[in-house]
Amino acid sequence: MAFSASTPTSYFTPFSASSETSLPSSSFKPIKIPAFWPWQRVKVGPMSVSPMGFGTWAWGNQLLWGYQESMDTELQRAFKLAVDNGINLFDTADSYGTGRLNGQSEKLLGKFIREFQGKKRAQDEIFIATKFAAYPWRLTPKQFVNACKASLDRMQVDQIGIGQLHWSTANYAPLQELALWDGLVAMYEKGLVRAVGVSNYGPKQLVKIYDYLKARGVPLSSAQVQFSLISMGEDQLEIKDICDSLGIRLIAYSPLGLGMLTGKYTPDRLPRGPRGFLFRQILPGLEPLLSSLAEIAKRRRKTVPQVAINWCISKGTIPIPGIKTVKQAEENLGALGWRLGSEEVLQLEYAARESPRKMIQNIFQTR
Repeated sequence: MAFSASTPTSYFTPFSASSETSLPSSSFKPIKIPAFWPWQRVKVGPMSVSPMGFGTWAWGNQLLWGYQESMDTELQRAFKLAVDNGINLFDTADSYGTGRLNGQSEKLLGKFIREFQGKKRAQDEIFIATKFAAYPWRLTPKQFVNACKASLDRMQVDQIGIGQLHWSTANYAPLQELALWDGLVAMYEKGLVRAVGVSNYGPKQLVKIYDYLKARGVPLSSAQVQFSLISMGEDQLEIKDICDSLGIRLIAYSPLGLGMLTGKYTPDRLPRGPRGFLFRQILPGLEPLLSSLAEIAKRRRKTVPQVAINWCISKGTIPIPGIKTVKQAEENLGALGWRLGSEEVLQLEYAARESPRKMIQNIFQTR
């Protein structure tokens, strides 16, 4: 559903979105400068959204991201900061959350929006993009529609911005795939979602579902794929070309490679849990890329994550970096309001090709 957000009250500093700049003389009023050039919008189907969204995979995930319910206050503060600075797209999924916390991400997102709405005057719309898992027991269009209704109940909203099929079953259950496509059609026709999208679809399947939905009178508005400087293989670039030619908006998930492109980790300083094992395999081969990111960041007076996210924006995608803290939200917002030059983009892509290790692709990614 579309929700409203407030006019921003933040001012400019390199990271903080809560201070203001004043002229020296007390006879002048403070100069209020927008913090992160937040009001630019891009089209996703019928919606106008911020050029970057935020992902909420970590909101409820204990295994990979170490979520604890004590984090909820900080998550809500990060959400508020994002909306105050023009972010109006938040990505989630009905499978986000570990064990008893399954669906926690959707619950928290709906709660934060309602409480934000209750305190602010409506000025802008907030769009939820949620993904519906292709679980093996979801075998019919009706079951997929029921999954959408369950997400609506968890978030306590009347309509979802983008309803997305989380992955394709074409590789192992092609008959189920067709039923899920019909489920997307049904939820769109019933008005449960404003637009439909897919996630983890490769080039061939993307064209197939686009043609199928078009024949049913349903536009495919978005395709979400792992896309970053360490995940820009032939499939990703082909998907981007297809999206551009068909008017589909590409949403780039994991634009920071699960944190490998933040510059905060080294082979000797790794995150805890499963990410540490993955980073140990890939980080030693990223030196050319990380060096180029650091060089451009220094020249631009930005941070390494801001440069990596801005590359995604410069490629015409909508990146959705995850946030867990106010600090992360502040830093990610610094990716807005400027644009890498064409030579910088080429420098980064050359460095990426020179880096021998790449991100492991999602096991559900189809061809």
